[in-house]
Amino acid sequence: MFWHNGEFGQGEEWVVSFKTTAARYAELETHLIEYHEWKNPEVTAVPLARASAAYVEWVERVTAKKVADDG
Repeated sequence: MFWHNGEFGQGEEWVVSFKTTAARYAELETHLIEYHEWKNPEVTAVPLARASAAYVEWVERVTAKKVADDG
């Protein structure tokens, strides 16, 4: 159920989660908004409060411009 453009409606909506660094967020946001079919999609960010060093290193590595393919 939703309220959009002054009308009540019912439909299917998806929640998608992406992981990136603060340095790459603006680029991801721009891409999502540019290619989304809606004029004003919900694109929000939730900062990571804590994480293991290994996980942070993985996110930084896989979101780098050149990605290592070792998992």
